[in-house]
Amino acid sequence: MSTAPRAPSRTPSPTPSRAQSPTSPLGPVATARSLAARAAGGALRVFLILAGLFWLLPTLGLLVSSFLSPTALNDGGWWQALTAPSRLTAGNYERLLANETVTGSLIDTAAIAVPATLLVLALGAFAGYAFAWLEFPGRDWLFLIVVALLVVPVQVALIPVSELFGSIGLFETTAGVVLFHTAFGLPFAVFLLRNFFAEIPRELLEAARLDGAGELRLFTRVVLPLGGPAIASLGIFQFLWVWNDMLVALVFADSAHPPVTVALQQQVRQFGNNIDVLAPGAFLSMVVPLVVFFAFQRQFVSGVMAGAIK
Repeated sequence: MSTAPRAPSRTPSPTPSRAQSPTSPLGPVATARSLAARAAGGALRVFLILAGLFWLLPTLGLLVSSFLSPTALNDGGWWQALTAPSRLTAGNYERLLANETVTGSLIDTAAIAVPATLLVLALGAFAGYAFAWLEFPGRDWLFLIVVALLVVPVQVALIPVSELFGSIGLFETTAGVVLFHTAFGLPFAVFLLRNFFAEIPRELLEAARLDGAGELRLFTRVVLPLGGPAIASLGIFQFLWVWNDMLVALVFADSAHPPVTVALQQQVRQFGNNIDVLAPGAFLSMVVPLVVFFAFQRQFVSGVMAGAIK
């Protein structure tokens, strides 16, 4: 008995998904958007790298110039030293470090910058906590006065403060420079820390009060640890501002013990002679701020990001 041939069974082919179908209208659009986003991200990275290199170019020139002799500096630009490394020398740094005025000015600068920073941090933290969480008459008006002091420029106060310091014996003293920097750093410190402390949850402070914590214990055990990133960021800014200051030091500092910025300016003689000490002196004065910045870099980034997250 003959049997009829069976027709081959047709198994249904899997239907391509909508996202994988080459004929889907969303596929090419999504691919094009992804390629455009990658191209934009790559272009942004290239732009940021070029901007960073352009921003670092003067610093690189200053670094190379600090290793050039005065004769090499007068012969041409600093970029020519990159093609002739034999022209680089450490003689500028040796002469600068042998200068007792410059080396002693580093200690004098630290004697001004460290107490001026610590005073601003301590007083700013106390005042910020008081304006944020304590109730007293005229609190809001006093805070408005503090905010208004932010717009007072340093140059306006030089003459009246110099007369005041002269009458009480603080003119041309280290204590006078410290007090001046502390007074002008406090408004920003109070404004910044008050706003940061005010963001602390009220429930957390009330829970600590229910546990028997007084205001001092509340400030030292709860508020200060939570405000650590903001305090560290403020400390870095205040230290760098005082360390790099020249105007206030030039007016109020003791001429026999000048800070490093004034001491370096005094090394440059008339008509630009001895100008080769400026480049190594600038890098020598940058060492301490760089150490401070990298030591507190994590707290600084945390303080900046805290404001963004909130």
